[in-house]
Amino acid sequence: MATDYAKALGARLRAIRQQQGLSLHGVEEKSQGRWKAVVVGSYERGDRAVTVQKLAELADFYSVPVSELLPDSSPSVAAEAPKRLVIDLERLGQVPAEKAGPLARYAAAIQAQRGDYNGRVLSIRQDDLRTLAVIYDEAPSQLAEQLIGWGVLNPEARGAID
Repeated sequence: MATDYAKALGARLRAIRQQQGLSLHGVEEKSQGRWKAVVVGSYERGDRAVTVQKLAELADFYSVPVSELLPDSSPSVAAEAPKRLVIDLERLGQVPAEKAGPLARYAAAIQAQRGDYNGRVLSIRQDDLRTLAVIYDEAPSQLAEQLIGWGVLNPEARGAID
């Protein structure tokens, strides 16, 4: 019977493999038989123990640090939910294009990627705001204040950038 840790480790292995667009048989083919599909699958299900050496070799095969294969070992404590970052797309349309152009293009790209065209609001991640801050050549907190001032970003987002 697989332990919770073995299952979590297997889930990380599966996620990394899938991020690279590989099936189990794709791993076997790409590794020229070094990694058998049945063995990698058993690691991913947590049915087979993986040695530290094999884990390091798998990390090398996937070209990721070993730490990326390990499940999060922090204790599962109910964390405070991150503050939501919500862009008001209707207000964004009212901001002059010379100011809001980069944000409008970024929001359109996110909408296209998600297939989300409700046209009213768009939730973004903290990393999105950091990326936008680079585009605007400002600190993320300064950009957040500017967007709040334009009425484009929800005021509850203050302090959401760590």
